[in-house]
Amino acid sequence: MLKGSLRGQYGKTLVELGEVNKNIVVLDADLAKSTKTLEFGQKFGYRYFDMGLSEQDMISTAAGIALTGKTVFASSFSVFLTGRVFDQVRQSVCYNNSNVKLVATHSGLGVGEDGATHQALEDIALMRSLPNMRVIVPADSIETKKVIEYVSGEYGPFYVRLIRGDLPVVCSEENNFEPGRSEVLIDGDDLVIFAIGSMVSKAMEAAELLKNISVNAAVVNLSSIKPMDEKTVIKLAEKTKHVITMEDHSIYGGMGSAVAEVLSQRSPTKMKIIGVENSFGRSGKPEELYELYKLTPERIVKEAEIILGK
Repeated sequence: MLKGSLRGQYGKTLVELGEVNKNIVVLDADLAKSTKTLEFGQKFGYRYFDMGLSEQDMISTAAGIALTGKTVFASSFSVFLTGRVFDQVRQSVCYNNSNVKLVATHSGLGVGEDGATHQALEDIALMRSLPNMRVIVPADSIETKKVIEYVSGEYGPFYVRLIRGDLPVVCSEENNFEPGRSEVLIDGDDLVIFAIGSMVSKAMEAAELLKNISVNAAVVNLSSIKPMDEKTVIKLAEKTKHVITMEDHSIYGGMGSAVAEVLSQRSPTKMKIIGVENSFGRSGKPEELYELYKLTPERIVKEAEIILGK
């Protein structure tokens, strides 16, 4: 399956947008080579600021620049861009509804060898709890480009969660990104699997495996976590009667929790949330870690058998 770099696409898209939109300003915190914002800085140095190892200052500065009428992108690893700067994001960005786009390029276990201190598994929970903040997790490089283009033209705060490594291309070039809209990648009647980011391709693999036990599973890329496509979530839950969610994030407060919040109040459905269970990450290659923490297609099959009573 064809793969693409999400952070690489982010860097390229920033440059393309910078060519036509002179109001775009980009900030980074000494990680420009990793986040790929360096490409923007090399071309538009007068609209680029490397704030050094000072993430809290970066967010406050981003909010201040946004007040002058600029569209500001601020990037770092997700563990720094959410946890270390939560107060600044809450008070300066969200409270003021500042036009700041937070784009994290290293998230979850997918960070790999950098280990537990760099593997944010609670960032979605932090960001979706904040008023005015919208939370997006692209599934591949195609969707990343569309998301960055969209948020650049939409006023207000966004948190865009990208992954360090390359991901299989699963999204269609034809579909435009819209917040609050999901993409049904595979249709099915027996079970629906909602997945985000690096787990979307694994959910699609699981759907193929489930055919071997005569289970037709739908797979949905639920990249827009906040706002969420509640209509599709409820429709497919009521259609299949069985729901599984899967994410490279803690089972507490992430996408699975968001789906459960919707269904518990509007259409209670039997479901299973798959993610990291009350644990920090550890150092290792991403695929080894996904195996260790049981974020695999085989895990989905096992949970499907349980939830379906097979």
